[in-house]
Amino acid sequence: MTSTSETGDVTGTRDKDYNLIWYVEACLSNALRLEQYIQDAERDGDKEVAELFRKAQSDSRKGAELGKQLLRSRLDAG
Repeated sequence: MTSTSETGDVTGTRDKDYNLIWYVEACLSNALRLEQYIQDAERDGDKEVAELFRKAQSDSRKGAELGKQLLRSRLDAG
C-alpha cells in the first residue's frame, strides 16, 4: 500500500523541496531531449520545427536555471 501524502518521512526530503528537485531535473532532461529533436528537424530541412524546438529548449533551460537558483537559496538557508 502506498501513501499519497508523503511529507518527507520516507524520503527524508520535504515534498516542496522534492518537487523543486524534480522540476529542475525534468527541465534539464527536456532540454537534452529537445537537442535530438532539433537535430532531427535540421536533418530533415525543417527550419520551422527546429526553431520551435530551440525556443522550447531555451524555455526548459531557463526553467532549470530558475529552479536551481531557488533550490540553492533554500538549501543555503536551511
